[in-house]
Amino acid sequence: MLTLVALCASTVSFARSPEQVVVAAHPLAAEAGLEILQRGGNAMDAAVAVQATLTFVEPHESGIGGGGFLLFRDRATGAMSFHDGRETAPAAATPERFMAAGRWPLPFPLAVVSGRAVGVPGLVPMLYAAHEAHGRLPWKDLFEPAITLAETGAPLPDRMQRQLKRDPTLRLFAGTRPLGHAARQDDPQLRNPELADVLRRIATEGPAALNTGVLANNLVAAAGRGGWLPGDLTVEDLASYRPQQREPVCGRYRRWTLCSAPPPSSGGIALLQMLGVLEHFDLPAMAPDSPATVHLIAEASRLAFADRQRHLGDPDFVAVPTAGLIDPDYLAERARLINVERAMGRPPPGIPGVTPQIEDPPPLEPDPEAGTTHVSIIDAEGNAVALTSSIEAPFGSRRAVNGYLLNSQLTDFDFAPFRDGQAVANAVAPGKRPRSSMAPTFVFDEDDELVLVIGSRGGSRIIGYVLKTLIGVLDWELPLAEAVALPNVLHRGQQLEIEAGTVLVDRVRELEALGHRVDVRVLESGLHGIERVAGGWRGAADPRMEGRAVP
Repeated sequence: MLTLVALCASTVSFARSPEQVVVAAHPLAAEAGLEILQRGGNAMDAAVAVQATLTFVEPHESGIGGGGFLLFRDRATGAMSFHDGRETAPAAATPERFMAAGRWPLPFPLAVVSGRAVGVPGLVPMLYAAHEAHGRLPWKDLFEPAITLAETGAPLPDRMQRQLKRDPTLRLFAGTRPLGHAARQDDPQLRNPELADVLRRIATEGPAALNTGVLANNLVAAAGRGGWLPGDLTVEDLASYRPQQREPVCGRYRRWTLCSAPPPSSGGIALLQMLGVLEHFDLPAMAPDSPATVHLIAEASRLAFADRQRHLGDPDFVAVPTAGLIDPDYLAERARLINVERAMGRPPPGIPGVTPQIEDPPPLEPDPEAGTTHVSIIDAEGNAVALTSSIEAPFGSRRAVNGYLLNSQLTDFDFAPFRDGQAVANAVAPGKRPRSSMAPTFVFDEDDELVLVIGSRGGSRIIGYVLKTLIGVLDWELPLAEAVALPNVLHRGQQLEIEAGTVLVDRVRELEALGHRVDVRVLESGLHGIERVAGGWRGAADPRMEGRAVP
């Protein structure tokens, strides 16, 4: 096990503190959050500052043109709140939005760069509502670090430079190349005075700065720009957006309680399903690099993704059987579908309370997106925030306006509104939120003490990344930094994905002998978490990214 963990652990950024920790995808963003904490702010205040800064230093992953989910815990009362800032489809959206001639699903690469991919951004309204409920410092003060950075500049992040060079769509689609001068090879500095002006207006006016007036008109024009499937957002869509407050989805795993994102995210339910199935196997006694271990994780994941495709969607539009999907008796039945010696055929969805498996299951649809960012924060009073936000694919819809990028989140809808004659839970509809995979997560011990705050980037791979880390901490009792550094392994229903350059590559033949179709590839998770340790807290940032944990 030590050899396996040592693969990346030496490069994990971690920080230990008796009081407070901020972990984010860029050092300057983490430091912005810490600055707010040092000025008397709490975890919620720091989250706003971190996210505003990420819009500048990590614009290709998240920002004010996108959406997100935030999980907050008040240490004094023990109360948890979940805030839904997921994008919505415009009023003009139809179920055939991503169908060519109403019959064939559009190729994903074409859909993602179209104006039809742009949903109504929900991040700023959600953060504003969450801050109204939980924040301490004035809203306007929280944007000062990001505004200063956007005006004075910062080194262009290495990963962003690499993505700018290797993404052909940034060159092929005239007028959509993001951030202008930031893409110039002769200028490695990232400056964005236009964004600074927008952030200044948001600091003063709140969400109305983006959702009404000149900035709203500019956003709508940018979404509708271009001859290739222009968007149909209106200023009325922007003005009518409302963030939602929902109950977190919570469940037990061995001696812990986990709380995570409810629908319209599939993240929390899928995690609890996978863990509920794996609880019937002795993972703590199994080696992390054993083919048997990987096989069990893969099979549990395949079952959860089959249920995800059939049942998960926006709960304001479809009836999601949340309680049934995470019911221990249902998951025990699902666990019995696993053959420890052979991969199952096509993974079946079940119907809670009716049947653990449906005969002749439909094939699982691919989920090609891979963007997003995650922030974990603990303040000196023990309040906690887990915030996952996104503009969907890296660089979103490739449409920039007023210094920020517009999302491509509507491609998270299923493109075909019917499957085998049955209406799809995640079909497009006006005002509907697309299904997400974000999984901001809290873990509690038997005494209801918070012991872990975690989440990740990675599109639908987020679920597998967080699962791997939870198993590492909870079952194998690894320090969080070592669990984050474990080789990534996940299954989303299509194939078993193994992280390239890791010891698991040596297990490919054995896994194929078990019946798995294996894909060895780069798997760039962005796991950022905080764990309770003796005397305080310890944060860890994924070594695969540029993140930082600061005390």
